[in-house]
Amino acid sequence: MTYAIIETGGKQLRVEPGYFYDIELLPVEAEQNYTIDKVLLVNDNGETTVGQPFIEGATVEGTVMRHLRGRKVIVYKMRPKKNYRKKRGHRQEITRLMINSISMNGSVLASASTQTEQETTETVSQ
Repeated sequence: MTYAIIETGGKQLRVEPGYFYDIELLPVEAEQNYTIDKVLLVNDNGETTVGQPFIEGATVEGTVMRHLRGRKVIVYKMRPKKNYRKKRGHRQEITRLMINSISMNGSVLASASTQTEQETTETVSQ
């Protein structure tokens, strides 16, 4: 199993090819590819590479599925006995990103198509 830990939107996230993740809003249109080069760690079937802070030449390729808004968060401020009440709502803009492949120094370590082939072979053999 190959996975990577990336940094995007000020957060760190563990990603695998073939899965989608909700991240901070990206300045890319829907159905377009996006490359993330802030890769902190890559694990390729037990062989781990750690960057300091990032791995040189490592990239994660993804396709933007769509842009949406997260769940509403209610912020309520109140001071007792002062007649001060403030109620605000917030919905974060997020991007749904499908991870296509994890590459290191130009060679593809794992892609979404090889990931699904491995999963189908494992289920058939069991």
